[in-house]
Amino acid sequence: MRQWPLVLLGFVAIAAWPLLTNDVFLQRLGALVLLAAISASAWNLLGGYAGQVSIGHSVYFGAGAYASLVCFTQFGWPPIAGAPVGMLVAMLIAAVVGTPTFRLRGHYFSMATIAAAELARILAANVPVLGAAVGLMGPPVPRSLADLSFISPIPYHYLFLAVLTLLLALTWQMQRSKMGFYLAAIRGGDRAARSLGVPVLRYKLYALLLSAAFTALAGSLYAVMIGFVDPDSGLGILISVKMVIVAALGGAGTLFGPLVGAIILIPLEETTNALFGGSGTGITFIIYGAIIVLIARFRPGGMADLWRAITAKGRRRAA
Repeated sequence: MRQWPLVLLGFVAIAAWPLLTNDVFLQRLGALVLLAAISASAWNLLGGYAGQVSIGHSVYFGAGAYASLVCFTQFGWPPIAGAPVGMLVAMLIAAVVGTPTFRLRGHYFSMATIAAAELARILAANVPVLGAAVGLMGPPVPRSLADLSFISPIPYHYLFLAVLTLLLALTWQMQRSKMGFYLAAIRGGDRAARSLGVPVLRYKLYALLLSAAFTALAGSLYAVMIGFVDPDSGLGILISVKMVIVAALGGAGTLFGPLVGAIILIPLEETTNALFGGSGTGITFIIYGAIIVLIARFRPGGMADLWRAITAKGRRRAA
């Protein structure tokens, strides 16, 4: 509870960020940080709290992005109206993928999720309704306010902040509930959790369904803001890797870890992209690899673990 004033101050700073600068790049950067925090927080429900490290969450992100733009191209709906459709599709995919893969453990589970995501990417690249390899475009010009097509990044910033606040509130409530305790037991080990009477497979599936739904919502928000999706931008493995690294950098299994990780990683990524031109994919992989090595070697618990160590040291000095 002592940290809530600091948390409140942090959210006030995030809310004020786009109003403190006229630089469009910095305003857009704030929106991208919040979008990355939403997707990483969604992944954190499964990978952090339940300890099931999925490297295939791009399939749910892509489900949300494609559903939004398919609803626009096929039915003329505003792209955001496709978000509930994308969340439902993502949950159906999660049920199909999760039921067999949760019987695997450790890196075998992670490999199975990669295979599922790659299969989805190949299918999307060959289905005409999904735009095949070319992809899908959103509304070329805004038809109404419901299209959420803005020139300025500021409206997206506050839309993403509202969604992130909702997701964090839900996560906070979940970790204090029976489900949160069950997931903590599962993270400690399936066999130990079963010995305590935890229905392991059922609660793994619950965590996956919730995680998939919010990851799809992040994908829909991405499609609304960018106005375009193709197999690589919607279903590429780099999307899944980014979710994992953002959550691990800030502290997987903690409430605000994904947000902290996004605040650190996304500006670094966008700055290198701006300096080296294009998407900076090669530099991006180097940065991701270096962060993985540093976290594994020095702080497996991420920045949350570092913060706990610093505060504990401060309390010992005060005592």
